[in-house]
Amino acid sequence: MDKLETVKYLLERIGMPQQQQSAICCLTLLAMANIKKETSFEEATNEWIRIHDVIDFIDKEYGITYAENSRETFRKKAMHHFRTAAIIEDNGKATNSPNYRYRITNEFLRVIRSIQEIDGMSVHEDNEFEIESFMNHHQSLKDIYASKKQMEKMPVKINNQDFTFSPGKHNQLQKAIIEEFAPRFAPNSECLYVGDTTEKNLVKNVKKLKNLGFEITLHDKMPDVVLYRDDKDWIYFVESVTSVGPMDSKRIVEIGQMTGNVTSGIIYVTAFLDFKTFKKFSDSLAWETEVWIAEIPDHMIHLNGDRFMGPREKR
Repeated sequence: MDKLETVKYLLERIGMPQQQQSAICCLTLLAMANIKKETSFEEATNEWIRIHDVIDFIDKEYGITYAENSRETFRKKAMHHFRTAAIIEDNGKATNSPNYRYRITNEFLRVIRSIQEIDGMSVHEDNEFEIESFMNHHQSLKDIYASKKQMEKMPVKINNQDFTFSPGKHNQLQKAIIEEFAPRFAPNSECLYVGDTTEKNLVKNVKKLKNLGFEITLHDKMPDVVLYRDDKDWIYFVESVTSVGPMDSKRIVEIGQMTGNVTSGIIYVTAFLDFKTFKKFSDSLAWETEVWIAEIPDHMIHLNGDRFMGPREKR
């Protein structure tokens, strides 16, 4: 097993994500440890080093050339993640300082030096103690990133069950549709479908949808949120719009092709986070549809005045 394969195995073993097991990451670690092709891992060092020095080392010792302007690539793909995982540390200088340096931490240096080689081949079993000791004191980067991602997720209660949405404006609006729009304008409704930016079919009640007359295929683009109100036999098709996809005439036709056999009353709604976004799309919205804006949740805009014309009730 050559030096690159050995370092890749080591990074995998300590729980680094796949992206941080790439060639550029492995070469960076070899450069920072001053491990040449003929150098044993026992001779690893952790002198302070610049990214410029890393690039020079890789070119000279491993024959792989990276342009000088690729320093930001090394920073983003290797250094930032290595530092988070306690593999390396910086000297605390300002990042734009010519004296800014990185080095391998003393703890991880012991892990590297523990790699044994026989006839140029790495023997991994002999460094398990140092690896386990390092991992006992430091959370793996995979776990760190997984925990961070989980913390960023937005909790949402759908049909009295707990779910989470991935972070982002689109899902922020979907959460508002379910928790703010539905209780006000679709009371006691059941969510039959809602997607997530990372999990397309977070909730998808195929049986109920088919019973209502839907013809669903893999190629159909479902509305962002589908609600069903049983007491009225109404279906709400709600599009969550932050940048694209309002209820325009084309979208109405597309949904119509999926719902040719549906006999329930159909309500088309475009939801926006704020009035500013609504104004951006206002001239493309189809007639006979509804608009809901999350920042003014108690009101709706009806693009079908003939049904609602009349005097206001006196208070």
